[in-house]
Amino acid sequence: MNDDVAASCRLMPGAPDSPVILHVPHSSRAIPEDVRAGIVLDDRALERELDHITDSHTARIAAEAASRTATEPWRFVNQLSRLVIDPERFPDEREEMLAVGMGAVYTRTTHGEELRLADYDGQPLVERYFHPYAAAVTDAVTQRLDAAGRAVIIDVHSYPTERLPYELHGNGPRPPVCLGRDAFHTPADLLAHAEKVFAGFGGTGVNSPFSGTYVPLKYYGNDPRVSALMIEIRRDVYMSEPGGPAGPGLDALAGALAELVDMASTTGATGAARP
Repeated sequence: MNDDVAASCRLMPGAPDSPVILHVPHSSRAIPEDVRAGIVLDDRALERELDHITDSHTARIAAEAASRTATEPWRFVNQLSRLVIDPERFPDEREEMLAVGMGAVYTRTTHGEELRLADYDGQPLVERYFHPYAAAVTDAVTQRLDAAGRAVIIDVHSYPTERLPYELHGNGPRPPVCLGRDAFHTPADLLAHAEKVFAGFGGTGVNSPFSGTYVPLKYYGNDPRVSALMIEIRRDVYMSEPGGPAGPGLDALAGALAELVDMASTTGATGAARP
């Protein structure tokens, strides 16, 4: 692993036989100095943007959940801000968020302001960070398939209480916990258990305001041994917005996530759900 990849992501081992990977892609605020040079915001404006765009404390939620499980999951954590690259975007014209300047390399802010110059070439960042990150996640999933015969990716995110201008599909419900499901990769029992364990936070919803879940392209839509579910926690449930400290809700969320991980670790289901 080269130095850039080692700095950009970290795989934290769990139990050798665990099929579960907690994927935390948007928790960091770190931006390398040479990448910062390509961002036109002044320091104060950048800190404010990081408050809005960062899924604050989600790495801590995942870590505390992992420590409470009977079978410790693996954790794959992005060590850099999504303002460097967003590992959950398509790196090409397939990405719908390009419409608001937020493809794999963002050129606009959450409020539609200029983040990078209009003629900024993001391809070097894609080559330097995006593709190696994707390869590392793919390898982590392959390792779980080899060790456990299946893999379960639980994607840990948060989202703001109030819709931000960049959201393309933000008109729908904003439940305390949004569960992102994929028609192929999200088994019905995994979704049902998530609905149960997170119900106590005021209710859950499915695919609103954010939908789908993350699966490496090598396995996406073709390997039912790979299951996946996205957890989107509304930020007022556990923290002060935007970008403030965590509150008492974090501990309860970690407990619920631990319960979900234990269910996913012990279930025998490997088939993916279909519409």
